[in-house]
Amino acid sequence: MRCPVCKQATVPAFRPFCSQRCADIDLGRWLREEYSIPGPDADIDADIEEKP
Repeated sequence: MRCPVCKQATVPAFRPFCSQRCADIDLGRWLREEYSIPGPDADIDADIEEKP
């Protein structure tokens, strides 16, 4: 298995990464919302329902 960040061989202690550095890089990408799942645009107004 290869590290998804740098493509080096993984280390069992940090699997699926090769090091703590690559794990931290990946976490930073998640926190900056660089990863996304494609799908239809959400209707923001539909999420906020008005109550009578």
